[in-house]
Amino acid sequence: MLIATNGRGHVVKHPSKPTIGTMLADLRQGDHLILERRDEGLEGDWYIQVLFRDDNTFQLEYRDGVATEHYQTLTASQEKAGQALLGWATGQPDWQEGFQWNNIGAMFAVPIIKAKDLPTA
Repeated sequence: MLIATNGRGHVVKHPSKPTIGTMLADLRQGDHLILERRDEGLEGDWYIQVLFRDDNTFQLEYRDGVATEHYQTLTASQEKAGQALLGWATGQPDWQEGFQWNNIGAMFAVPIIKAKDLPTA
């Protein structure tokens, strides 16, 4: 199931393309929109989100299940941000094209603690 949530807490289950477009167009500076895929049997976190930044750019991020697969890009184009959101939502295989995505997964990964790093009694 696809769920759209904006920064003001408005939630829409099974959002249509026009609904997603309207939610994106209604973003104010500092506001965000998240599209999340929740399906039985789908483990992890699967989402795309957009933040309308104070400098009038759109920060896009998506996660493919696990923290190590978390990517980010920026665009000045609301249209391109909308195309990415809709492409992701509809499962288009080329929705990521036209952007330079940076893997930021290391920011979210849980550090691995080795036995030698643990305090001894």
